Formats: sequence, structure tokens, C-alpha cells
Amino acid sequence: MPQPTAALVDQLLIGWLALAVLVFVVLLFVAAPYGRYLRSGFGPVVWARVGWFLMEIPAVLVVVALFGASSRRHEPVAIVFFLLWQLHYVPRAVIDPLRARHAVKALPLAIVLMGACFNVVNGGLQGSWLFWIGPGRASGWLLSPPFLAGTGLFLVGGLINRSADAALRALRPAGETGYFIPRGGLYERVSCPNYLGEIVQWLGWAVATWSLAGLAFAAWTIANLLPRALAHHRWYRVRFADYPAARRALIPWLL
Repeated sequence: MPQPTAALVDQLLIGWLALAVLVFVVLLFVAAPYGRYLRSGFGPVVWARVGWFLMEIPAVLVVVALFGASSRRHEPVAIVFFLLWQLHYVPRAVIDPLRARHAVKALPLAIVLMGACFNVVNGGLQGSWLFWIGPGRASGWLLSPPFLAGTGLFLVGGLINRSADAALRALRPAGETGYFIPRGGLYERVSCPNYLGEIVQWLGWAVATWSLAGLAFAAWTIANLLPRALAHHRWYRVRFADYPAARRALIPWLL
């Protein structure tokens, strides 16, 4: 496949970062219309399980294509980054939609298409930088402080995210479509530990890859999830009169 140029990827990343800032500002005022914020006026909807699969699978496939076509595919550092990426996205795309309790819920097709486009672009930028135009790194990078610290954050964040999502799934009995107050673990401190975990995960990715591409993805994660965590927190407080007053939205004791 044609090799992406460094100049092109750098230009795209700068624009990508600027767009993340704009999206962050918009989402502070307008909640994306899915889940508890689903509302009319956003066009046709699809079965949620299908929608989430279609949104997330491009992140798997684009990086597979870029890695498979790269001359770096046999290098230890490239292999580790490829596996870390898929450690997050294969379960997100394939396993989570099947396990979710939202089998009968709907997802706007517009959200599905926007999510899929995001994952095509973001996966393309990450894979292009890691496997094509970023600096080739010797295996010693796997013992470097940025890689060790970043990978530690990535794994801890992933564990927080997965355990919080599992707690949400267990909270809702089979066949139930209502909402309940989450309890236990980090839910005693914040309303959205699943979002906190994902932000920590991609901040770790930015450190481990030590790249503008990784930083851009971390910025997008914050731009999407911080406003949604704030919206969830407000929603819980309005809906449940007994919602714990000491909980914060995203960061224990702070935010």
C-alpha cells in the first residue's frame, strides 16, 4: 500500500487536535444523542449491538491493515504496540456488543457513522505513525521509562474501565431497561469510573508511544468523555434524590 508521508500525517494530526478542542466545547453544552440522551430528530436508528460493532470494528481493521503492510511488522516494539491496541479494541468491537444488556435499545445511524469515521481516521493516524512514518525504535524502547510508565497507565486504565463496565452490566437485571445508582469500587467516589479508566488508558498510550499521534488520541478521549461524565453526573443528581452528595463526576475529590 502507498506509504503515508510524515508531512501529511503531521498536518492531519494538528487539524485533528484542533477539531478535538472544538468538539469538547460543543459537547459541554450538547449531550451526544445516544444511551440515556437518545432523542428524536437525529434520523433513523439501528439495533444498538449492531451499531456499536459497526462503530468500533474499523479501529481493529485499519490498524491490522497498516501493521500487516508495514516493513516494521516483525519489530518487537511495533508488535507490542499493535497488541496493546488490539487488547483494547477487539473486546470493544466484538465482545462488548454481545455482552451488553442493551439488546433492544436503538442507536442513531448518524452516531454510528460518525463513530466509524472517527475510528477510521484515528486508527489511520495511529497506525501510520507507529508502523510507517514515526521513528523506528529498537527493542530497548520496551525498557525505557516512557514505555514502562505509559504501558502501566494503559493497563491500569484498561482494568478500571473494564471492571466499571462490568459493574454497570451487573447492575441492570436481565430484561430491565431502567437506570439505577451504581455502587461499589470507584463508583463510591465518582459517577463515571469507566470514563476515568479510558482517559487514563489513552494518556498512558500517549506516554508509551511518546508521539503527537498518541497525544491527539488522548485529547480526543478527554474531549468526548469529560463532557459526558459531567452530563451523567448532573443527570444522576436530578433523577435520584438520594444520589451520594460526596461523589464527583470523574476525578475523586476534584471534579
